[in-house]
Amino acid sequence: MPAERRSARGRSAVGRFPSVTFGFGEDTEAEKEEPKENNVKKGNACKEWLRKVCPCCCPKHDDGIDTEVTLVDGPGKEDGGNSEKPVPGDKELDDVLLKVKSIDLLKSKSGMNRTEHHTHLYQSDNLIIRRGQSFEMWITLSRPFNPSSDELHLDLKTGPLAVVAKGTHVIIPLVAKLEDDRWEAAVVKQEDKKIKLLVNSPATAVIGRYQLTVETNNQNGSASSTHDPANDIYILFNPWCQDDIVYMDSEDERQEYILNDTGRIYYGTKDQIGARTWNYGQFNDRILAACLFVMEKSGTSPSGWGDPINVVRIISAMVNSPDDQGVLEGNWSGDYSNGTSPTVWSGSVEILEEYHKKNGTPVKYGQCWVFAGVVTTVLRCLGIPTRTVTNFSSAHDTDVSLTTDVYLDENLEPIENLNVDSIWNFHVWNDCWMARNDLPPGHGGWQAVDATPQETSQGTYCCGPASLAAVRYGQVYLKRDTAFVFAEVNSDKIYWQKNADGTFTQIYSEKKIVGISISTKAVGSNERSDITHLYKHPEGSNEERIAVETACSFGSKAKAYSSPTAQDVSLEVTLDGEGPKMGKDAELMITLKNSSSQQRSVSLHSQVSVMYYTGVHKATVRTDTTDIEVLPNEEKVLEWALEYKDYKDKLIDQAALMLTVSGRVTETQQILATQFSFRLRTPDLIIKPLGKAVVGEKMSVEISFTNPLPQVLKAVIFHVEGLGLLTARMINYGDIGSHASVSLTEQFIPTLSGTRKLLVSLDCKQLTQVHGVSDITVEEKSNAPL
Repeated sequence: MPAERRSARGRSAVGRFPSVTFGFGEDTEAEKEEPKENNVKKGNACKEWLRKVCPCCCPKHDDGIDTEVTLVDGPGKEDGGNSEKPVPGDKELDDVLLKVKSIDLLKSKSGMNRTEHHTHLYQSDNLIIRRGQSFEMWITLSRPFNPSSDELHLDLKTGPLAVVAKGTHVIIPLVAKLEDDRWEAAVVKQEDKKIKLLVNSPATAVIGRYQLTVETNNQNGSASSTHDPANDIYILFNPWCQDDIVYMDSEDERQEYILNDTGRIYYGTKDQIGARTWNYGQFNDRILAACLFVMEKSGTSPSGWGDPINVVRIISAMVNSPDDQGVLEGNWSGDYSNGTSPTVWSGSVEILEEYHKKNGTPVKYGQCWVFAGVVTTVLRCLGIPTRTVTNFSSAHDTDVSLTTDVYLDENLEPIENLNVDSIWNFHVWNDCWMARNDLPPGHGGWQAVDATPQETSQGTYCCGPASLAAVRYGQVYLKRDTAFVFAEVNSDKIYWQKNADGTFTQIYSEKKIVGISISTKAVGSNERSDITHLYKHPEGSNEERIAVETACSFGSKAKAYSSPTAQDVSLEVTLDGEGPKMGKDAELMITLKNSSSQQRSVSLHSQVSVMYYTGVHKATVRTDTTDIEVLPNEEKVLEWALEYKDYKDKLIDQAALMLTVSGRVTETQQILATQFSFRLRTPDLIIKPLGKAVVGEKMSVEISFTNPLPQVLKAVIFHVEGLGLLTARMINYGDIGSHASVSLTEQFIPTLSGTRKLLVSLDCKQLTQVHGVSDITVEEKSNAPL
């Protein structure tokens, strides 16, 4: 009997309702898939039988695209006639059926598809497009396409179990005229057996890698091309499309936050801000595949990958590894002998490639700036505008109090086992750009996302996306993880003293020490852009205090703001210039100011400690006690110094120290307290290109360094990499003598033209955070005859 046929146009115009049929009753999801499997078997069996019976009429050959064929039975059997009838050969099949001979996705990097979709920078030969935008393709058929009798549609599938209703199985019909915000295709040109299609996708499409097949049908039967991985289509978010919720209207910002493959990451302290260049490398070959591999390893359903809120939350969880075998294993111990020291990394490419190559084994090791750098790479690669952000004096609230609490005993000494809150010298996370339709109006735009595993969110180590607008106004009840981000940037530091009965009394608070100089790379330049105003109102303003009190009313210590502390003596710690250098004595100034008309006697206690940059205490270097007399209205400056010999054997990764000063005014019992973080500055590496840089020709660079320490640097490692210049390589240099100057020459062959950045870092046990960058202008190779 005749084969059952459904209208491809009608079925796919509905788009994602698999149960819809036209004139043939209802079918189930399982029944819908069954005919295709039968078609494969029936078509292949038919051709194999023909080849056996008559190999000369039906030879085995390669058309470029294999086609599965389903023939429609003639009336012979049903009419009771002779069931034996001639079997058509390939030529006769071509005359009656419509088979796909080849597919050309026009995927050249310089072609219109890639350039108009802003995907020409991806070093991949696949078709990479952005959703909400049309693309073109050619299909070569076995005979000319006849729109009056032939039907054709495209079939796209993504994920392990593609389902039409979930948007992971897409059936794209041919229509006379394209409409926006739906999957459709139209024939825009026909040349004999070739047709050119213009294909449209909605701005809500699931992102990912789609398998493409083409299906045809007419009254004589149906045919389907087989899947060819070379014709897989990668679909990304589209910040150029106004209907995409990641749309960003500034072209300069799109160039920076999507298309820039290098950036700057800031570190240090609020008074000594350092910067290093980071290779995001989101367009490198294999990185897009690695990013989608990370998404797949999350175990989440691809049906949710059309929502950037879901995607950034998945990436926030998957870039760390404590609970999901994600990309990076965090390590703050100072012992990195089983992997790579976090300070050695200068880009994300090496990390993502290793994770992908080892099938999801976490890479060792990362700290906050490495986690953030990788997040920027992945989200930019997938099409979400993203930047790396550094918060100086960044609080880590562990008890949801929205305050940073310091507990002191009866003698004003810190109670270490209770002081679990901390203030990191700096912390690095990400901002990503999107609308927030799940929040009240006005909360779209930049959203904070943090992949460093600090606290769990709904049982998983991830954080965000938290609306910066919600953080700014203290609306910590809005999702996701807004309270945690608020505490990082705008919590007050409250000092509690233990009473004789074991209770604690609030004795002092500092309101302006958390969330300082929040920094990111400026758009279009390597300058630092201060974005503190996006996270909070000006410190001390009425608006800022209202935001703090609003937020803390939802915290676990809401009563901490019942009685402010009066004072007439102030305490401040400062440093001159850029601050102390590694290998030299550290000098700071402690200023006491008496604003009263009476003399004040102050008993000061100071303690300097070596700190992890996260604000975690490692070791106490020195403690001091002194009594000071401050005259009426006097400002007294005390010089404080720490000799190199006292700290040289106790420093760790970031060369970070903290001076804690506390005291009591005898006459008024006023409590004074402050903590001041500072770092010891390290020298830069000097990079000097030698000769001309030309694509395909060997060139050299000289790397110079002077050891600032009066001790030998042992087992020094140099790490060199540059997008378009050379892949990452490690150089085991050996020892460098006390105060010695060294240089080494590296050779490589540039592969891409334009201005490229060469990044070099130095690492050893005695000295870290030493790096340098050089801009190298690479020219195209001349084709002129000799």
